[in-house]
Amino acid sequence: MCTSPPAPRKEAVSNQQEAAQYIVLDLETERLAEEVGGWVPERFGLAVAVTWDQRNGFREWYKEDVEALAREMSAFDLVVGFNVIRFDYGVLAAYCHGVRELLRHKTIDILADVYDALGFRVSLENLAGATLGRGKTGTGIEAVEWWREGKRDLVIKYCRADVELTRDLYLHGVNHGVIYYPSYGRKRQMKVDWRGPLSCQVRQ
Repeated sequence: MCTSPPAPRKEAVSNQQEAAQYIVLDLETERLAEEVGGWVPERFGLAVAVTWDQRNGFREWYKEDVEALAREMSAFDLVVGFNVIRFDYGVLAAYCHGVRELLRHKTIDILADVYDALGFRVSLENLAGATLGRGKTGTGIEAVEWWREGKRDLVIKYCRADVELTRDLYLHGVNHGVIYYPSYGRKRQMKVDWRGPLSCQVRQ
């Protein structure tokens, strides 16, 4: 059972334009949707979760760490992720009931914001490519295969790379007020406000 969140951290912010102390989350799973009867994240099984924050850098978390991870994330002003509310929190909920309710109010879910603004989903690969000029280092399917083959270092490296992409995409939005996405061969702009209450609108 997840516990109530402690008081937020009061550390000084960096010279970036972040308005809040934040932690970035991504995770990889043991199983795929077709193996668990569809899109039920609670059945996917946690392989490893990776977080990044300004104080601790990258850290890895495993099944036995999930309650500690939930407490740690609740201590920050913001949790940043990509599809984190719908997917990552669902995976974690199998080990820590109530984690989604605990963290939803302080979560910036980049994919959810993109969908709310555009009316369709855009992959992390495409957003990062258009905004940052770089992409992912693998796929979730490959990560499941690597985990089963005992190549855990590859899974952690891949998950860290996704955390880094998510962090840098978030920082671009914070510092410039926009991110970019590809559409019919063109790069289009989406305004974001991730320094305070979430608000997104599209500029074609």
